[in-house]
Amino acid sequence: MKRNKVFISLGALALAMSSCTDLDVDVVSQYSKDPSANSGVDPMIVVEAKMANVYYRLRGTIGRRYMEAQCLASDEFTALAFDGGYFDAGTYAYTALHCNTAEDATLDWYSEATAGITLANQVLEELGEGASVSMTAPARAIRAYFTWVLMDNFGDTPILDKVAAEGEPTADRSPRKDVALWLENELTTIIPELTTDVNANTYGKPTRWMAEALLAKIYINWPVYTAQSVDQYDASTAVNERLTECIALCDDIIDGGKFNLGSMAYRFKFAPNNGPQVEDFIYAMPFDAIDQQGMQYARPRSYKNLKNMMPNYYGSTDKFSQSFGGNIVVSPEFASIFCLEGDERNNMVLGGPVFNYDPVTLLPTSEPFLVDGEQLVFTKDITLAKQDNTIDVGTETSSYAQGYHSIKWFIVPEDYNNGRNQSNDVPIFRYADVLLMKAEALVRSHQSGAMELFNQVRSYAKAPTIAAEPTLEEIYDERGREFFDENWRRNDMIRFGTYEGQFFPHYTDFPGANFDKRHRIFPIEKEMLDLNTNWQQNPGY
Repeated sequence: MKRNKVFISLGALALAMSSCTDLDVDVVSQYSKDPSANSGVDPMIVVEAKMANVYYRLRGTIGRRYMEAQCLASDEFTALAFDGGYFDAGTYAYTALHCNTAEDATLDWYSEATAGITLANQVLEELGEGASVSMTAPARAIRAYFTWVLMDNFGDTPILDKVAAEGEPTADRSPRKDVALWLENELTTIIPELTTDVNANTYGKPTRWMAEALLAKIYINWPVYTAQSVDQYDASTAVNERLTECIALCDDIIDGGKFNLGSMAYRFKFAPNNGPQVEDFIYAMPFDAIDQQGMQYARPRSYKNLKNMMPNYYGSTDKFSQSFGGNIVVSPEFASIFCLEGDERNNMVLGGPVFNYDPVTLLPTSEPFLVDGEQLVFTKDITLAKQDNTIDVGTETSSYAQGYHSIKWFIVPEDYNNGRNQSNDVPIFRYADVLLMKAEALVRSHQSGAMELFNQVRSYAKAPTIAAEPTLEEIYDERGREFFDENWRRNDMIRFGTYEGQFFPHYTDFPGANFDKRHRIFPIEKEMLDLNTNWQQNPGY
């Protein structure tokens, strides 16, 4: 729906799409020489042009596969199959059961992140060793973000800080702790040199605030990332040595005054026309159904038979001509946390009797959504057609009503009918996250002040405030409500020690459910192991 974004050029897109995934293969530069040399062109404009290939490298991945890995591995969502439909060789079900294989499509984005790192290194190489930190900082920030994605999801990760020379051996994977320390040093070095501007031109690009939010996220997870091995982290005994630093970073973002929870209602932050006007977005991935494609959250989250239905619960005046999957639904346990009276975030989940929404207010109306003349009722509990790891509910009409559904990423036919694409930008770091990270760090370090931060978020969402300092459990639940369907729950669950818990269908008596603590990270995709033969698969896979 929005067409006012900064787009990648066709040439840049072509280069990005054709770049290599082998860590030991050079990327051919599109520049034979630095175009800023003796040209009188502002060097920062040249840097911006060179960075066009890098900024949005993970757009398609964040728009689908990365999202699937994060949401299905957590207690937020589960995957359903319909008499074999959408089982897809287990790629969704295995993620929900924590028993992934190296060939699951939900994990085929390792190569995308490494290619992004290579592209960033190419830019840095072209800038040359004499380039100032302020010129190299944006590329280094994006490189750090891509490296963090790999470390968070796959553990040990190569530290790729230069383009590999011809004939140079493939980079080894560095221990996760070493990667965390490298990221700390890298981000601490570049943060002072990154822009502090917040406007339409810096939207979706690295700024000081983006880098600080990333480093704060690393610090709040510091005991997770620096544990001797992924299975050795114990949430009940872990000591975080970086809480003071985490608080300081959050304070710098807060005191910078560039962001706030905003004047718009919570639901509008995630609407098809969101963008730089959302005062809560520190760093986001821009999408547009025509020019910046890849965002497809609604496809698996919407009622399976919504195609061609009129009226439909999105309240559109046109039909959706593209099909829906309806195979990613909210787990019964997670649906239960949306229980606070008056909390606007409750409207992000469709459960019980379904009513059509108003496409302007994005709120439910009194008009029931009818299927075959009867109001559709989404059931919280899920009844399986067979007790096996397919998580199959059959293909009866009632099968498609199993589980509550997310409506957070509201869609319109104008977008969705174009190859199921959406124009909803996806936030990666939000100001609300900074507030709750600081609150958590304060509680973990036995300091006061968390209640005021916690209540800022509650008040904005029109949820009841609390009258005492929050507990860690309250912060954990609040993070679940606030960042529902934003790819953070898996990260939170590991830190809070609930990842090996009981949530549908991840039950101890369920076929295929895995509780190996080494599965807190995913297996390395087969393609990367084939390309980098000196690597070993993650333990436990």
